Amino acid sequence: MATNTYGSKTHTGNVRDHNEDSILADKEAGLWIVADGMGGHESGEVASAIACDVISKQITAGSGLSTAIQTSHHEILSAGQSGVGAVGMGTTVVALQVHGNDFDIAWVGDSRIYLWDDGQLRQVSKDHSLVQKLLDSGLLTPETARNHPDSNLIYQCLGTLELQDVQVDHISGQFLKNQKILLCSDGLSDEVEDVDIAKIFAAGGSDQEICERLVQAALDNTGSDNVSVIVVSAPDDAPEEAETGDTQPLKTQAFSAVNQGMSKLSIIAIGLAVTALIAAAVFFLQ
Repeated sequence: MATNTYGSKTHTGNVRDHNEDSILADKEAGLWIVADGMGGHESGEVASAIACDVISKQITAGSGLSTAIQTSHHEILSAGQSGVGAVGMGTTVVALQVHGNDFDIAWVGDSRIYLWDDGQLRQVSKDHSLVQKLLDSGLLTPETARNHPDSNLIYQCLGTLELQDVQVDHISGQFLKNQKILLCSDGLSDEVEDVDIAKIFAAGGSDQEICERLVQAALDNTGSDNVSVIVVSAPDDAPEEAETGDTQPLKTQAFSAVNQGMSKLSIIAIGLAVTALIAAAVFFLQ
């Protein structure tokens, strides 16, 4: 059976003095993770490292991806309370687990997962952010959402003290030939427009070369944050078309999250009470 090729890269950026991102690439286990830590010096990087370590160990022990991510949330909380890192440290996470031609993806926060397929780039994760809620409600357009002053405000992350459990969103899919999956921190998605990310993929090259060009594009567009990317390609023996079975190709699968979110009335209420919500329950992603 063919295996996946991949590339990965993380960079401090042009402004930050340290890197709070952590990445994990374990080809043998079929596991790739990007975690974007927050909480200041010597704590955000602790939270993101704990997330990668715990998820990896849980997967090795036989846990499912969503359970592994939930466990990492609890471990980050425990670590802060025991003096490892800091109380209140947190991290977003996106993770990909591959089983032959089938895969699972899961996430918490606003790090993202994209699918490159047949010359098109599509975001398949949904940010756990205030702006995403307003966008889903129709109160913002994609153009105004991208430039919204609160675009980096998220309502949950691993390690958040306000939640005993986090909402882990999850999608399963089947690789088709020549597809690629991109996992990235918001250091890429905030700096580089989707259309420009697509152009970098369209230019071709190895997965590692694509990662290098993606990070450089973020650095060229100010590089104001840490930036981390992983690109994973479909196996060489992936089918041209969908195989029969329980798992369908991602490109034809409708978005299906564990929790579809709040009603439109709830979103409007958030929009009207944004200042209070930010003060009470939203984290600023460093």
